[in-house]
Amino acid sequence: MTLELSAAITARDLDVALSVGAAETVALMGPNGAGKSSVLQSLSGLVRPDAGHALLGGRALFRSGAGGVWLPPHERGVGTLAQEPLLFPHLSVLDNVAFGPRSRGATKAAAAETSRHWLREVDALELAGRKPAQLSGGQAQRVALARALATDPELLLLDEPMAALDVNTAPFLRSLLKRVLAGRSAIIVTHDVLDALMLADRIVVVEHGRIVESGPTASVLSHPRSTFAASLAGLNVLTGTLRGASVLTDDAGPVAGRLAVASAELPPGAAGPDGLAAFPPSAVSVFLAPPQGSPRNCFAVTVTELEPHGDHIRVRAGRLAADISPAATADLKLLPGSHAFFVVKAAEVVIYPAS
Repeated sequence: MTLELSAAITARDLDVALSVGAAETVALMGPNGAGKSSVLQSLSGLVRPDAGHALLGGRALFRSGAGGVWLPPHERGVGTLAQEPLLFPHLSVLDNVAFGPRSRGATKAAAAETSRHWLREVDALELAGRKPAQLSGGQAQRVALARALATDPELLLLDEPMAALDVNTAPFLRSLLKRVLAGRSAIIVTHDVLDALMLADRIVVVEHGRIVESGPTASVLSHPRSTFAASLAGLNVLTGTLRGASVLTDDAGPVAGRLAVASAELPPGAAGPDGLAAFPPSAVSVFLAPPQGSPRNCFAVTVTELEPHGDHIRVRAGRLAADISPAATADLKLLPGSHAFFVVKAAEVVIYPAS
């Protein structure tokens, strides 16, 4: 079922427009306070936008202006799975999942059968007779997923469904979601790049209430165009003007690399559209003095932070980062405030257009 959304909420400084295709899962990502949850609340009927519309399969969920439409949440055909399961504590697991079908007019027997079906789908049928207080966090979230699916929603909204789970439980639920989302239209709000990689066909990045980037998951993570997407992908990204196989930046000078898109190359000396230069922290070498020779990409930096990163130490210097060994960190005697030079080979830098 396709979704078209346009929503503006003045009090929350939100103004977005997005779509979700039939059987497509979109990952809505961005920093805290960017407006992601407001988008979900607009679709679920918990917040009324000041302007805009939402069409689900051509049916209006809301439309502002003259002759406006506002469907209450229970008439929208939208299911929601939040961070917390929010199960009814006085009902059994079976009755929790059956609640939705019963509220839509199903008989008790039919609702119970639907409940058993979805509990079986999420590998939780053996929990049917328990009360929520008898469930672990992962079990309760599986039951909440079954409850969201029991009304056969046309659109499924997932608001950081793995956020409250421990590291041992989250992988199972992620695999489960991958299976049940197949063939469904869904939006998942997440901060976890693994959720996006496993579950989403497309990523939409929201910052300050506006969409700043959108594209297929692999494309966004390999060639990010926003600061947030670059942080997700773990890449250093510098912006500037394309010139041949380099990007002219305002503060770091020219950055040489290899073109990701052949058509982006310009005649020698010609400046073109906005471009980006991306390279991983692992490709950066750190020196205390400019290295001998003429490295194509050498940046004078001031170290701002050092932090463990797997088997390496991530050295941050403003918007740039380098991953070096603990031994190299000790040899260089790096500390916050140290002056250093980040060097990266042109072959390790990918150059691509900003749009």
